Amino acid sequence: MELSERQLEIIETAGKILANSGLSGLTTKNLAREIGFSEAALYRHFASKEEIILALLRFLHADMDQRLRNVYRADQDPVAKFRALFESQFHFFSQNPHFVVAVFSDGLLEESESINQAILKLMQVKMNYLMPIITQGQQQGIFTQALGSEELIHIIMGSFRLQMYKWRIANFKFDILRQGKYMLEALLTLLKP
Repeated sequence: MELSERQLEIIETAGKILANSGLSGLTTKNLAREIGFSEAALYRHFASKEEIILALLRFLHADMDQRLRNVYRADQDPVAKFRALFESQFHFFSQNPHFVVAVFSDGLLEESESINQAILKLMQVKMNYLMPIITQGQQQGIFTQALGSEELIHIIMGSFRLQMYKWRIANFKFDILRQGKYMLEALLTLLKP
């Protein structure tokens, strides 16, 4: 995804406002003030608040796809792939907590159909990397076959979402890398046959 430096600054600032003030606090007036220029200048980069949120979600989609592609090695066993995938996610969010609200905010879901679709595409990226890991693990007898791969993915992604939500409502105060590691090990224990 091609974004200018100024557009990237705008979506990062929008993420920070979402984290601090929620969707109601993300106004073009607040965003322009935070960045230090006029609302008119903001509109030269994005036509609306919805377009800013969509750009933020598309940026996260492209970033996640690239990061997960880089950590996903065919020669690794399913457990190593599973760990690498989630460690990449926890590491990214530990460095960019302001994006947590954009990805996991239920308030965004009501904003527009375009935003709904962008969030679904973002979730799909992770599922596209996770599904082959779970399937391979089940085929090799490393992961349980008591549940189907889709059900396991729902449990796994739900656990990740809950962990990120807890971190957000704790105002990002606890070590998400350490807590994420505990969550990963718990999930791997549950995945054992």
